Amino acid sequence: MGAAEYTILVGVGVAAGFINVVAGGGSMLTVPALVLMGVPGPVANGTNRIAIIAQSITASLTFFRRGVRDPALSLSLSLALLPGAALGAWYGAHIEGEWFNRLLALVMIAVMATMALESRVKRRGGAAGSADGHLQRPVMTHLLIVVIGFYGGIIHIGIGFLIMFVLHRVGGLDLVHVNMHKMLVVIPYSVAALAIFWSQSGILWLAGLALAVGNACGGWLGAHLSVARGEAFIRIAFNVCIVLLILKLLLGG
Repeated sequence: MGAAEYTILVGVGVAAGFINVVAGGGSMLTVPALVLMGVPGPVANGTNRIAIIAQSITASLTFFRRGVRDPALSLSLSLALLPGAALGAWYGAHIEGEWFNRLLALVMIAVMATMALESRVKRRGGAAGSADGHLQRPVMTHLLIVVIGFYGGIIHIGIGFLIMFVLHRVGGLDLVHVNMHKMLVVIPYSVAALAIFWSQSGILWLAGLALAVGNACGGWLGAHLSVARGEAFIRIAFNVCIVLLILKLLLGG
């Protein structure tokens, strides 16, 4: 890659970081961007984990400084994610060529559908979670997190939505604690997945760092701008871009 490609990746990272704050699903931009630059699917998949780790650490520190923390529960959820994530990462590192592009397109379609469904639930007024951060149905919640870990190890895209759904709808946590746990628990599994991808398919470290810088800046911007004012426009633009990327991945060329 040259300077132009790295600059583009920083810009994509800014957009992804911002979207992660105001809407979620920023990896739906970063991984396809790498793929469309000619990076092999497994390498793009692994490289994206660098940006994920950087952004998750930044967000977790912010929650910690604001007093939103539950180390014991975060640790148990992290340990539940790890076994499936390691197996999934090994499998994901060996998916090549058109099959990875097709899988990526299908995942993006599924995540878009999930986002639309979640928006409808919010408009109708979903049930509030436990404001004290107490986890309900702990066994079922942890078992579902184990399954999510396998999926996240393979491709990661959309895992935030899955974790949020399980912790909020099944575990009964309020969304503040859900977001805190979501950002923190992906750090250990992302480090493990990064190591596996590095050993099995390789990592583009400079590209990953470019994305990480962009993600950090985008996340900072998203946190300091009015979410309510800009969310409708961002969701429309985001979905248009994703539709175009899906068509590109499915049709090739």
